[in-house]
Amino acid sequence: MWKIQLFKLNYDDREVDAVAETVRSGWITMGEKTAEFEKKFGGFLETDPIFCTAVSSGTAALHMALLASGAGPGDEVIIPALTFVADINVVRICGARPVLADCTSYHDWNISPIDIERKITDRTRAVIIVHYAGWPCDMDRIKDILNKVNRQRQGLGLPKIMLIEDAAHAPGAAYSGRKCGTMGDIGCFSFFTNKNLSLGEGGMFVTRDENVDRQARYLRSHGMTSLTLDRHKGRAISYDVICPGLNYRLDEMRAALGLVQLQKLPEGNLARERLVLDYRHQLQDVEEIQLPFLDLPGRSSAYHIFPILLENDIDRNTLVLSLKENGIQASIHYPAFHDFTAYKELKIDETPIASDIANRELTLPLYPTMTSSDVEIVCEALKKALRKG
Repeated sequence: MWKIQLFKLNYDDREVDAVAETVRSGWITMGEKTAEFEKKFGGFLETDPIFCTAVSSGTAALHMALLASGAGPGDEVIIPALTFVADINVVRICGARPVLADCTSYHDWNISPIDIERKITDRTRAVIIVHYAGWPCDMDRIKDILNKVNRQRQGLGLPKIMLIEDAAHAPGAAYSGRKCGTMGDIGCFSFFTNKNLSLGEGGMFVTRDENVDRQARYLRSHGMTSLTLDRHKGRAISYDVICPGLNYRLDEMRAALGLVQLQKLPEGNLARERLVLDYRHQLQDVEEIQLPFLDLPGRSSAYHIFPILLENDIDRNTLVLSLKENGIQASIHYPAFHDFTAYKELKIDETPIASDIANRELTLPLYPTMTSSDVEIVCEALKKALRKG
């Protein structure tokens, strides 16, 4: 159907062989492959010490992060207004109130540090930030704000506001040399099919706090003190349950995929960067669109997606259909929360920039095995569709 689709897996025989080897081993539930994946992912992040807990999805990591923060009924959690619905879903599932913060600007679509500071109250329990499209947030300003507020709260006997990085778009991205997912209290990664590191489903919970890591490991597996593998290996006879927990485990097949994908990730991110530069060159003079994230010193992107901003008078749905007629798949990152049935009655905070971007954003195809010729085909189709519209 598609001449150039939105995303294509960067898989080959290495992934096939890794899964086949795991199946032949006779052990497929969480075990030694998962532990190896956690260790090597921690090494990739290059922060010492760092604790990595592999989980079944990025959403599972976010849910666990909020549980670790203590967020619940009566609390507030600040999240970006421009993000995937998982961020608001986990807040609501914990019983807390989501408070939306606006984008920084039309140039930097990441969460605004100024709006974060404006929306902190005595009830704020956590702040979730998202490194949108793989571009790091302004971490120094965000951390300075939270450090100042937390010093004040300590004197008042209020709980610390936890900083949670949703790094679903940003494995390998860095801010002033520090990898995304390592700068907050907790980092959450997604390994969904279309992510830079793709397992189909999967995620990683990352922290430097050994106590938080221990809590995450209990939450991941029913609150149990030993795993099935421990009993299989004769390291334990039974188990205790320390706290109520969930089943957010990763299986060994996906851990095996993760080990291969992790090896490919640096080169994959470089390929994405080259393609983004091609896109920018091809589209720099197109008056009907704006390109965000053009000049952000000190920020190294993972180039997860390539978003553009359409002019106000362009009908986005018509444009998407026109691209489809030419075999080009496009998408939207992301619809506004208030457009969803589940959140129509939710009191949405004033976030004018994010609301406007949500109405005009369009995502073009981007994946590591794409070629410069593919980019040219997409750009010509886009220009044709804009002239037609």
